[in-house]
Parts: sequence; structure tokens; C-alpha cells
Amino acid sequence: MSTTFELIDKEIIALLNFPKSDVLEDNDEISSRKNELDRALSLGNLEHVKIKIYFEDDKSKKMVETTIWGVTDNRVILKQGVVIPVNRIHKIV
Repeated sequence: MSTTFELIDKEIIALLNFPKSDVLEDNDEISSRKNELDRALSLGNLEHVKIKIYFEDDKSKKMVETTIWGVTDNRVILKQGVVIPVNRIHKIV
């Protein structure tokens, strides 16, 4: 299965609409996503490493390369207060 993610600028994220449903169905994948987010947060805060976030809005799959500044139970916080709902993230690399 080949899935294409469109690379976008993080400033565009604030204009996107996100459904409430989760893009992941498997509990193991959801748990893995949480671990990936925690690791990416540490890399961003300690070493200022940019990571790739693969996510989906109400129209298509997208990818942004950025630093994660914060993670809550429901949101990933990027620079300038831009947020991505955790339940819309496919993976973090």
C-alpha cells in the first residue's frame, strides 16, 4: 500500500479542519504514537531536532517538518501556538 502525504508549511495547519475521529484503529498503534510523540518532544526541547509529522485533516494526508514544543493528551503544540490533534496523526519520524 502506497500512501502519499503532501508536504505543507506549518503556518497552513491553523487553516485546516480536523474531524474528531482517530486515524488509527489499532490500540498498539495508538500506544506507539504516544511513545513517538514523547520522544519527539524530548528531541525538540533538548536538541532542537525537527521531526516529520504525518497527519490527516478532513481533505487529505499531509506532512510537516517541524519542532514539537509541547504535547497534551489531545494536541501537539508547535511554534506560534499551531496545534495538531493527536488523534489525526498517523506517525512521527
